[in-house]
Amino acid sequence: MPTSDKTFAALTDAFQRPLPPMVTHSGRVLSCAGQTVEVAGLCGRAGIGASLMIEGGRRGDVIADDGEKLTVALYGSGQGLTSGMRADLVPDTALQPGPDWLGKVLDYDGRDAFGNRPRPGPIAADLNAPPPAAGHRRTLGGRLCTGYGALDTFLPLCRGQRIGLFAGSGVGKTSLLGGLARSTGRADQDGSADVTVIALIGERGREVRSFVQDVVGPEAMRNTVVFAATSDQPPAAKLRAARLAMATAESFRDQGRHVLFLFDSLTRFAQAHREVALSVGETPALRAYPPSTFPALAGLCERAGPGPEGTTGDITAVFSVLVQGSDMEEPVADTVRGILDGHVIMDRAIAEAGRYPAIDIGRSVSRSLPDAATEEENAVLSRGRGLIRAYEDGRLMVQSGLYVAGTDPVLDKAVQCHAKIETFLSESGRPSVAESFEALETAIT
Repeated sequence: MPTSDKTFAALTDAFQRPLPPMVTHSGRVLSCAGQTVEVAGLCGRAGIGASLMIEGGRRGDVIADDGEKLTVALYGSGQGLTSGMRADLVPDTALQPGPDWLGKVLDYDGRDAFGNRPRPGPIAADLNAPPPAAGHRRTLGGRLCTGYGALDTFLPLCRGQRIGLFAGSGVGKTSLLGGLARSTGRADQDGSADVTVIALIGERGREVRSFVQDVVGPEAMRNTVVFAATSDQPPAAKLRAARLAMATAESFRDQGRHVLFLFDSLTRFAQAHREVALSVGETPALRAYPPSTFPALAGLCERAGPGPEGTTGDITAVFSVLVQGSDMEEPVADTVRGILDGHVIMDRAIAEAGRYPAIDIGRSVSRSLPDAATEEENAVLSRGRGLIRAYEDGRLMVQSGLYVAGTDPVLDKAVQCHAKIETFLSESGRPSVAESFEALETAIT
């Protein structure tokens, strides 16, 4: 490369590099405890959510103000902090998601593994944006083809719908999320998404790279941006990464895109919120979750969904919920189930039997039905659910040899179709919803 070209490239890189934050006011650290510090001298100047830079380059956000001191949640380790250190109030740089963000794995501050921010897009992201006004949102759109038989028939996912994926650890929910990222980003699929935004909150660091490379894959990553806050990071970083991911989805939605938003997991988001809330003295309630955690869950989920009237963008969201001890009545699972437009329950026993995805059809619900399907399709679904339920009710008798064929015609039919239905539910890759319904009708005939 000629010297002039090298000089031009260096100047271009220098101009694109973010400028150091402008300091406006300063205070002093009073005390440090865990992932929070208390700062004096900035009350009345730094409100809730303001960003502070502690001496040594540690950044955090104000989460409480008692009139005499501020409580700041750090995004990094508090190791080495001492009282008396300087704390500077710095303006929070507006992040502007754009096409250059796609294909990248970013952190809570929109930076890649090398500390660089991608080239900004046209619309700034508001990390704490309110959801669109309820009375001005469009209704759900058409069905998406996920390629999975269960989701394309019994549990349809429509454009703008928000569903929960409930599972214990190791049951296959992350693999299913990756499969959704691959399938709904294909141009030959019904209702495919334009952009996919994935939030990995509290995931094991080892799994982030393998999820991106092996589960999602390079082809789908071309239209995907991943935000990762691993399990070792402070709770404030996890909360910000979650909100930045949602704000990025909203930014693409406002550009008229159909966004598929995959969030793993709401349970770890709730746990991070609990840690931050308890650190400022909130009263623990049900299973130590403070009351503010549940509005925070609802606020995050409500930001997804159909866009406002007069626009063309929507956010179709799949939120995973890590069910503690497979207890669907535990606080996070029970709350989220009432917020979303459907719940898909994955069962460990089904996974151990070798059928993936391990979706329990009988316990799962999509609130887009019956409107999302035609009258003929709803009839097929009704017959299919009836056969699945009949087999489940008679499973023990059949497996123990106590059932005599011919005693119950419905159970006879359920036993006859069971293997074909199980095969249908484990298959994936069909390019259209219509083909999935044809395969289901064949299985139950």
